[in-house]
Parts: sequence; C-alpha cells; structure tokens
Amino acid sequence: MVAPDALRVVRCGGSALRGARAVFSADSKYLLCASGDFVKVYSVNTEETLRLMGGHADLVTGIQLNPHNHMQLYSSSLDGTIKLWDFMDGILIKTFTVGSKLLALYTLASAEDSVFVVIPKKGERDTFQLVSVKLTKGAGQDLESKELSVVLDGVDASMKHIAFGREDTYVVSVKGVNLQVYFFKRKLLNRFSLSTVKTKGGDNRFSCVMCHPTEDCIATGHADGKIRLWRNFHHKKEYTYSTLHWHHDIVMDLAFSVEGTRLLSGGVESVLVQWHNESSCQKDFLPRLGSPIEYISMSSDGALCCTLHTDNRITIINSNLRFSRSIQGLIKSRDVKTGLVVDPRTKALVLNGEPGHLQFYSLQSDQQLFSLDIVQRQYIHEAGLKQSDLVKVAFSAQGTWLATVEESEEVTDPELQLKLWFYHEEAQSFQLNTRINTPHDNHITDMCFRDMDELGDDSIILVTTGRDCVFKVWVMVEDTDPEAQQSVSWTCDFVGSYHNYQATNCCFSEDGSLLAVSFEETVTVWDSLTWDLKCTFCHPPGNIRKICFGRLTCSKYLIGATDYGFLCCWNLLTCALEWSAHLNVVVLQPDPLSEHIAAVSWLSKESSLFVFKPNEPRPVYIQRNLCKEKILLAAFVPRDEPEMISSAKYLWLRKSQLFFLTDTQELMTLSTKSLEERLTPSSKQLAVEESLPVTPFSLLLGKHRHQQVQEDTDLGKPIVHNKQEQASPAVKELLHTPAHVLPSASFLCTIFINSLLISKENKSAEEVADEVEMESEKAEDDSDEEDVTAMEQDDTSHVELLGEMTCKLSKSQEKELRKIRKMDYSWISAF
Repeated sequence: MVAPDALRVVRCGGSALRGARAVFSADSKYLLCASGDFVKVYSVNTEETLRLMGGHADLVTGIQLNPHNHMQLYSSSLDGTIKLWDFMDGILIKTFTVGSKLLALYTLASAEDSVFVVIPKKGERDTFQLVSVKLTKGAGQDLESKELSVVLDGVDASMKHIAFGREDTYVVSVKGVNLQVYFFKRKLLNRFSLSTVKTKGGDNRFSCVMCHPTEDCIATGHADGKIRLWRNFHHKKEYTYSTLHWHHDIVMDLAFSVEGTRLLSGGVESVLVQWHNESSCQKDFLPRLGSPIEYISMSSDGALCCTLHTDNRITIINSNLRFSRSIQGLIKSRDVKTGLVVDPRTKALVLNGEPGHLQFYSLQSDQQLFSLDIVQRQYIHEAGLKQSDLVKVAFSAQGTWLATVEESEEVTDPELQLKLWFYHEEAQSFQLNTRINTPHDNHITDMCFRDMDELGDDSIILVTTGRDCVFKVWVMVEDTDPEAQQSVSWTCDFVGSYHNYQATNCCFSEDGSLLAVSFEETVTVWDSLTWDLKCTFCHPPGNIRKICFGRLTCSKYLIGATDYGFLCCWNLLTCALEWSAHLNVVVLQPDPLSEHIAAVSWLSKESSLFVFKPNEPRPVYIQRNLCKEKILLAAFVPRDEPEMISSAKYLWLRKSQLFFLTDTQELMTLSTKSLEERLTPSSKQLAVEESLPVTPFSLLLGKHRHQQVQEDTDLGKPIVHNKQEQASPAVKELLHTPAHVLPSASFLCTIFINSLLISKENKSAEEVADEVEMESEKAEDDSDEEDVTAMEQDDTSHVELLGEMTCKLSKSQEKELRKIRKMDYSWISAF
C-alpha cells in the first residue's frame, strides 16, 4: 500500500556506468561498477544486477577493492566521503568524511590505513592535488578523516591520468604534455615534457597513463592515437620511449595484463587492441564493440577483462580476446530524438540506442531486451561527418506495426525515409514491410497511429506532420507486385494543410474518430473518416508545443501547451476554451488507462510535476522540485496488476507508473520505495544462490525426486513431507546471516539440533496411510454390521473416526471380520 506523503523520486536506470573503472571481485565472479551515486554488483555469469549499494549523496567517482580484505570495497564520491562496503552482503561498514570533493580513488597494498584521492586545491580554480588520506580507526560507523598529506600538485581530475608503479614504489601523473614521476622512498620528483607543437597531424597531449605490473615501464596514451612506452625515467635526461600507433584518434584507456606481456588499448573506434611484447608488429583486434571505449579493467587472475563504453555498455572479454558477454542497461545515445515510447507487447521502453538503432529496455530487469537496426548502415565515429539517424518512432495499438523516421543531419535539405515494420510471430521480431523515400519535403515533426483495435486492415491509419506545412495520411493497400514478399504495403491516402502553416503535432482521439493537428499557433480538428475540417482553436497566443485528447470520461476535452507558457483545455462539444493556466509545460503525457494527464514544467531551473484531469482545473497531485535535472521526456507504463492504494492523492498511480528521462539521460520514476529497498536481504541472497551454476549431480538428483513425486501422485498416494526436508527458520537464519555477525557455535548448536528433531506426534507417511486405511475399514464395518460394534453417539467426531475410540472387538476378531468382508459372495445371487 502507498502511504500518504510517501511518494518519492527513484532513479531506476540510465545512470552513467563510466564514472570510474570497473572492478572484478577476487574470484572474478562479480563485477562492481559505479553507477551515478550507487555502486552496482553484477554477476559475470548471468549478467544480472545482484546488488545496488546506495548511500552516497552525489556521483561516485572511484571504487577499489580493499587490498587487505577482498570481500570489502572502498568507494569515493563528490559528496566528500569514502565508504567501506561488504559488497557480498551489501552492508555499509564505515563512512569516512574527508570534507573536500573526491574526484578519484586509489588503494595500495603497502598502505594499511591510508588511501589516495584527488581533491581540488583550496583557493585555486581547476587545480587539483593527489593526497593521502589516513583512515581513522574507531568503533562508530561514521568517522572523520581530516588528516591529509599532499603527494603531488598540479594533477588532473581524471582517474586515468594517475597510476602507481611496480610494487607501489612510485606514482605517475600526466596533464597536458607534461609527465611527472614521484618516487616515495627517495622523495624524488622527475618531470618530463613533450612538444606542444602539432606537426603532421600529431597531438602530444596525454590522455591516459598505466604502469607495468612487474617492470619499470610507463605506458601513456595520447590525443593523436599514439602510445608511448617510457623507460629509464629514474634519470631526467637519460630516459627513453618507444612508440606504438594504430588508433586514428585519442587513446581513451590502457591496461596491462597481470604478467605484463600484453597491453590493451581502446578508443573511439570501438575496437580493443592487444599489443604483444611491446611490438607494433604483433597485435590483435576485437572490433565492432558498439561504441567508444571509456575504461578497460583486468581481473586479478588475468582470465577476463571488461570494457566500459560511452553508451553505458559493459563488455566482458576472455583473455584470448574473444567476446564473452555484454551487460546492457539503458544505453545512452547522443540525443533521444524519438522520445519515450512504450511497446504494447512487452511494455518495454523504446527509444534511441546506439546510432541508427532502436533499443527495447526492460524496466523490470534494468537490461536491454534487444536492439533493432533501423538505419542499417555502418556508423562512422568521426566528428563533423553528416550521417543518418533515427528521429521518430510510433507503435500501433496492439504493437503489430512499427513506424520509424530516419533523416540525415543536414539542416536545409535532409534525406528522409519513412519505414513501416510488421511484427512476425514466428521470427519474434519486426521485419521491414514498406520503405518510403522523401515522405515530406522537410523535417517530419510528429506521427501517430489511429489508436483502435486492429481487427481489420481498414482501421489502421498512420498520420505524419512536417515542416513542409502539410500532414499526410498513410493507409494499407494490397500489394499487386507478383515479386513482392508481402501481401500489403503502405501508401499516401490524404494530404491536409492549414493556411500554409507548419504542422507540428498530431494525435487521435480515444475512439479514433477525430484527428487533432497543430499548425504553429492553431489547433485543427479533422474527421478521420471524411477528412473534413471540423473546428479550430487558437487561444491564447503562442506556438503549440504539445497536444493530447482526454480519455474515458474526459474524452470530450483537448489539451494543448504553448511555448508562451500556457496550458489550455478546450471543450470539443462547445468548441470553446474550458480553462487555461499559466504554466511553462515541457512535457505533456496522458495516462492510457485513466483520465489523468501528467504535465512537467520547467521554471527557474526547477522541474515540477502536475497531475490533473481535464474536467477539473485543480491538479490532483503537485510535486515541486521533482529533481535537480531538467526533465525532457515522460511515459506512462501500464502495470501488470492495479496497485492497491489507500490515499486518494495517489490514485493516479493505480493502473500505470510514470517514468521520466532527464537531460543527463537518467531514467527516474515515482515510487514509495527506494531502488535498493526493492529486494530484501533474503531475496538478494536467493538471487545469488539461483545464479550459481547447477552441477550434473544436482540435476540428476532433482530429476529423480521429481519423477518419484510424479509416480506417487499418479498412484494416488498422499504426499506427506518430512519435517527434515522442510527448511526450518533456524536453518535459514543460520545460512543467510553474514558470518561476521553470527553468535558463537556453542550458542547455535542447541537451536540447530532442536530444529532437526522430529516431534513424537508427527508420524511418517506410511503410518498415516495405514491408519487411514484401517479406520476407513472400521467405519465400513460399523456401518455394515451394527450388531458387532454398537455406537452410543451418533455425532462422533472426526478424531474418533481416526481410531481414538475404544473398540469392543479384539484385534484377532477384527482381522477375521475384515477377511469375511473381503470374500466374494456374488455366487449366491445365482440362487
């Protein structure tokens, strides 16, 4: 139940996974990633999100395993705190408050009670320091760690610009074209510089740095795609470096293998390059990883590595440079031009994914269901190159048809394509049905299907609006081409315009009888059967930004928002303005299952939510300062089952849930529980247990038990479970409680032994079955031969029938009586 005043904003997807390098657990079974102000724990085998550890108040900037306890994790944040976690149980152990913003985090095995962080230098802008933080020891959970020691000045804020050398004897920092090495024992600082002059397309600026694990060697990546390997840097003048070059653009990150014989590099080409023995002649490639590589991480055993990409994709790769698996949440695209659309079939959110693709994102699992290639062209990662991209998408009512619009990035004369896709049940995917080149002479601004039951082809209509001052109606016709692979195709049936104004928005009424099209400052309403213009609305002034029809009991209203900051409601029966409100609406989203409409305003750098019914000008719900970011898009997603809600204030959430996307492409929703509270600790433990691989013996034993139970059921035997086979609460508590908080074994022994004992009143399945059979025979004997066993009471209880009453016959007599009853006396009927 939703308690009053308990509604809050919950981040549910889209948080940047590239705030810091990912970290493998010591056994390489789990992958830990910074995701916004959370830390996510993924299963490497199943790709599932096992834990979501929240506690930071700002962006997480670094995560590192505790070098002295591999079951623990340090995390740093812009909120100025360092947190120590038990990531296996999701428990926060300690919080160390440093005070300054923490931009990067490093841990060393040689430093027992210290960590290294990057902080802003006081009194100077855009200047940062690498400092050592002594972690305070104490009994409390919240401690202050104000003892800082400056190690390096003038470092860069990125964690990729600092690396620690072999056996933690020195630290390297790069910034601009300068490299500095500080030796801890000798307290010596060596500085090296490269030329700032860009010649022949070269750019010597450093982009990342990594140190060799076993040798005194420093690898640096550069903005021009070169990799330099530095040696003999203990001396300021005798240093040397060699150059490796394959990348055509900036090297984003570097990583050495555990033994140091291989070097991995990645960049904007979406290709992972593996260099052998520091030679430019010996290299391997893993291409087509989907998007630019932001970070590269290696597991401690060297068996796996992972790449974090700019679109929030995680790719796990084997040591032989073979693709293993991919973890894809909500992929971040350059710009969400399609808006948030709900797939009627899967209830997944559909929006721009990787360039030219449409991603179907599952809200339940926080993973991508699949990606549909719309543009079907290879995307080239090169700045300034004009390429085609997906800009509009719409589904029919039942999800049978999908319409997409792709256009080039040209402003004046774009290349347009309208594509109609049909969902094939056998292939379980959308297949291209019709391609229409240049459906409009200028950019397409909006499109929608007629929202009716698709019982016949005549009811399916698609409308598109464009800056060429017209809207077009597309219908299905039979394809007469004998070589065509499909029986139907789409063609234009009607073209409408209004005073040569640009058409900006369109939508159908709930019953599909009316079509509303906005032309700049005017809203026009058309009959969808005859395409006659019925009425127009133009009040108050301002171009129409959004329009939608009311639903159910409010279907006679039409809602519109203008860029002048007005929200208007028109009555379609009286053709008059019902009410208006001064509100700068940037998002207008109707709930498909109720009369409610959500409007999000943006004013004074604040997003506010207003939920209202068109027939009531007073909102039913108002939430000011909804989030710090600007909300760009929203969508109502129908629930599987209506939620039980006690407060009338939240009735609009009963049938659908509202999701919205911010300008930082973070997906949020309104809920009564935070995201980390949705799984209880026991269910999290079960999720981990279920994700473990099943042994062949377990499969064989489970199959045997299933067959045995099935045979018993077929034979009509009652299935009575033994108490030993049932998991007692004591055993569950013992197995699911973390080891470090369990009491002593002597205390647990008595509880554990008692849980295994069988009560005297409990009987085995065979004994119960025999007693039931015996008592049923006794009951029959009593009914057939009343003179043998006299019953003094007619209302004998059920307990007495099960054998607790005293019988007058001995056991031998009872046996003889049962034998007589079982004899066949049918031969007597012949006489």
